[in-house]
Amino acid sequence: MSAPEEPLRVVVADDQAAVREGLVLMLNLLPDIEVVASAADGREALAMVAEHRPDAILLDLHMPVMDGTEATRRLTAEHPEVAVVVLTTYADDRSVLDTLRAGARSYLTKDADRRHIARTLHSAAAGLTVLDPQVQATLLAAAGGGGREADREPGRDGRPGGDAAGQRAAGDLPDGLTPREAEILTLIARGRNNGEIAAELFLSANTVKTHINRVFAKTGSRDRAAAALYARQHGLD
Repeated sequence: MSAPEEPLRVVVADDQAAVREGLVLMLNLLPDIEVVASAADGREALAMVAEHRPDAILLDLHMPVMDGTEATRRLTAEHPEVAVVVLTTYADDRSVLDTLRAGARSYLTKDADRRHIARTLHSAAAGLTVLDPQVQATLLAAAGGGGREADREPGRDGRPGGDAAGQRAAGDLPDGLTPREAEILTLIARGRNNGEIAAELFLSANTVKTHINRVFAKTGSRDRAAAALYARQHGLD
């Protein structure tokens, strides 16, 4: 007889005490979720993640001391193994794009029920991206205007982008892709696997995985074949 699976260990961060406590109570009622800590702001969320090493964090965006977007950026850099799931009332294009660029794996609005939140936490911890339908609509609407921020990352020569795709300005890229995401999309289209991409761009496997999740989310790709087709259609191969 196989042993039961361990529950997913989660940190909850929200500055509103009633919302935070409600989420903790709601999630702890589920047999496959264990809330190991809660936080009232982004800085406290970072501390709780460092202390408890959860599988995922459920994070609000607009919090004092350190907001959710900056907390996401720090979490992705310092704890890439922890899946960041945003749960917020905000679904405007800037909030969505900034947070996905910062490294969030999934983005939900507070209309989501507890089972949807739980499924999203499990999916994010498994490396998948889940976007609320309202968020998907926001991304599609934002795609018409293209990206607005360069968000460049250094290539192997220390300059922004190590490839032709990486050297393009973010404003020249479709669907809000950053230069680094376009560079990784190009390598996907060329048949590179995650390990080869990590080696070529001098990135960790977790960082590559995070970028690919964001590429899939922004391009609406369900798998690498769809992403490669998207790259060819947009001249990124």
